[in-house]
Amino acid sequence: MIRNDLRNIAIIAHVDHGKTTLVDQMLKQGGTFRDNQVVADRVMDSGALERERGITILAKNTSVHYNGVKINIVDTPGHADFSGEVERSLKMVSGVLILVDAAEGPMPQTRFVMQKALELGLKLIIVVNKVDRPDARIPEVIDEVLELLMDLDATDDQLESPFVFCSGRAGTASLDQNVAGSDLTPLFDTVLSHFPPLELDETGALQILVSSIDYNEYVGRIGIGRIERGVAKPNSEVIACNYNHGDTRVRGKLVNLYEIEGLERVPCEQAIAGDIVCFSGLEKINIGDTVCAADCVEPVAFVKITEPTVEMIFSVNDSPFAGKEGKFVTTRHLRDRLYRELLRDVSLRVEDTDSADAFRVSGRGEMHLSILIETMRREGYEFQVSSPKVLYKEIDGTVYEPVERLIADVPGDLTGPVFQSMGQRKGELLHMTAMGSRMRLEFLVPARGLFGYKSEFLTDTKGEGVMNSVFFEYQPYKGEIQRRESGSLVAFETGEAVTYGLFNAQARGILFIDAGTPVYEGMVVGVSPKEGDINVNICKTKHLTNTRSSSSDDALRLIPPKRMSLEEALEFIGDDELLEVTPQNVRVRKRILDGELRAKARAKAKIQ
Repeated sequence: MIRNDLRNIAIIAHVDHGKTTLVDQMLKQGGTFRDNQVVADRVMDSGALERERGITILAKNTSVHYNGVKINIVDTPGHADFSGEVERSLKMVSGVLILVDAAEGPMPQTRFVMQKALELGLKLIIVVNKVDRPDARIPEVIDEVLELLMDLDATDDQLESPFVFCSGRAGTASLDQNVAGSDLTPLFDTVLSHFPPLELDETGALQILVSSIDYNEYVGRIGIGRIERGVAKPNSEVIACNYNHGDTRVRGKLVNLYEIEGLERVPCEQAIAGDIVCFSGLEKINIGDTVCAADCVEPVAFVKITEPTVEMIFSVNDSPFAGKEGKFVTTRHLRDRLYRELLRDVSLRVEDTDSADAFRVSGRGEMHLSILIETMRREGYEFQVSSPKVLYKEIDGTVYEPVERLIADVPGDLTGPVFQSMGQRKGELLHMTAMGSRMRLEFLVPARGLFGYKSEFLTDTKGEGVMNSVFFEYQPYKGEIQRRESGSLVAFETGEAVTYGLFNAQARGILFIDAGTPVYEGMVVGVSPKEGDINVNICKTKHLTNTRSSSSDDALRLIPPKRMSLEEALEFIGDDELLEVTPQNVRVRKRILDGELRAKARAKAKIQ
């Protein structure tokens, strides 16, 4: 059977190149919304964290109708840490729109997602977006895209991929870079003409490859995937199996069956091969499973997801303030929540450790894990995490470490500090390109060298630099890298911070807290510019005398404290520190809270 009435496509690109904004316009011009309907910007970014940060975290499905053809669209994340969402989404589609910013050109994540699409043999349409930018350089970007395709060993057919020139914000598209479009009709027409109709087997036994998982408290787990073969109907008997675990089979029933229409899930009586459907009834369904007809169990191979490169230790909070702010604080709560996240996030790994209260959690990068931490604290969980560490590999007796491809766009007169920082972090310069008054620098740098570098990079470039990185490959260990040159200001005793104590401590460094903040012994309350920790008594009050002065305390002026975000705190903490995460606070603390025991441990480490 050839299905002329259906196209399944994904939109993939680097972060901030305009994928979700373009999907907004495709939905509006595809008739999903009424003419007078008020629609929020980036309607596909439905999560609170996504809307706050302006990034896509989870891949989402939608659809539009154009000239009698239903176009299923998968909007994917652009940040490298969530590339696992992109990899699993590509199994649902037969073609991809690759967005490239008309000014920035191909970036690290563009290379990564394009490589994955080429490996799966998918057809491409290159969309040069934001052509209305005043600094757009369309001819150069076209050449850069073609060079990237050749560098990735694209086939002749993929090298002939059509170019469409769009403005996602204005909702226009054109096939000529010198002619401004009026709407997205050229883009829709190119999708229908370049992506061929699907050739599918409607008469065979049912096969649904599950590429995504959702959850509803009324119906339980919801599987989302494309029907590879056959016809799906509600209440039909099925068996869920996995290509890599052929002996694991779960019998069940497709209780509810839905098709995606616009932003809604619409119940349907049947769906045929090629359709992307949602279904409930199989409580133990996982990403990568195949739902087969009960009389013909033939699992479909799933895409191999790239391995994690960074790990942290999540453990139960054992600080003096433990249990005061969180709703879920026990080992059982933490364990259940982390293993539940595995069911949805294919890039995550969770392992038990020697301690019953701690779990090793591995992900794609600091942001990947920080989003999980932020989500959990908003749900009411209280726990503590260690500093991030990279995952090494041993190959033929040699230690290998993950290396990232870093692209930095900086003002031309501020490249010196970036080169100096990259030298300290074992970075290797690949390319250096002038872009007007700015320079584009491309490095290969160990992943551990980028921990905590973002804030330093912004300081070096006076806030004008833009940096992006993506995993490149494992390479032999590059040598020791000093991660942090500053020390910590550590609270001397448990109590409440007072103005007098803070005034004396602020001469030692930059404080994180203000007067009235409860603190405990061993809690990090600031950063010192010098190496080594300094104990400060911020709970110290002024000795009372028989001399009174009404204005003496008013003269103690405190410098406003530095408020640490979750990402900044993760970048800051050292190997001997932990980050205490609660629904209300994020506190940096020492692993060993007692000052004397900490000094003994430090002396013992020096002797060894």
